[in-house]
Amino acid sequence: MKRNELKNLTLAAMFLALGYVLPLLIGQIPQVGMMLLPMHIPVFLCGLICGWKYGGAVGFILPLTRSAIFGMPPMFPNAMAMSLELAVYGLVVGLVFGLVRHQNLLTLYFAIIVSMIAGRIMWGLAMWVLLTVSEGAFTLQTFFTLAFVNAFPGIILQLVLLPAVMIVLNRIGLVSFRRQAATTS
Repeated sequence: MKRNELKNLTLAAMFLALGYVLPLLIGQIPQVGMMLLPMHIPVFLCGLICGWKYGGAVGFILPLTRSAIFGMPPMFPNAMAMSLELAVYGLVVGLVFGLVRHQNLLTLYFAIIVSMIAGRIMWGLAMWVLLTVSEGAFTLQTFFTLAFVNAFPGIILQLVLLPAVMIVLNRIGLVSFRRQAATTS
């Protein structure tokens, strides 16, 4: 195993563990935990730092294993839909940020916002399918309320915390932003 792969695998395991612990610290009051979205933060960081493969894998595994170990979130439909949502977060943020030539605060925000939109769409589709199959109801109004209105504090927290952490890691040399200039022909 290459050194970089071992480093990413170790970091991914750390982000997975962080995804187990953060909800225990924040989620003692379930409504607060649901608003602050504590499992999302380690998945985003994993995708940004380790890349899309690790971010996608940690995002997929985290809600399912956390549900199996701690009983939260409930496996059906929450953990099942969240596993797809978080997998998309980790995968998309890692892909988008990894593909840009010049990594900076603007491209970091772009990657985070694009992945937030893609992940929420995936969550909505998954919830719709799971609840339709089980003869439940999942309306467009329910989607917007749960994905954006109720999650607004967590979205703001992510938009503040994730760039701050990445900038600090870049400044202390633990993560390096690529600074390639665009080539002109």
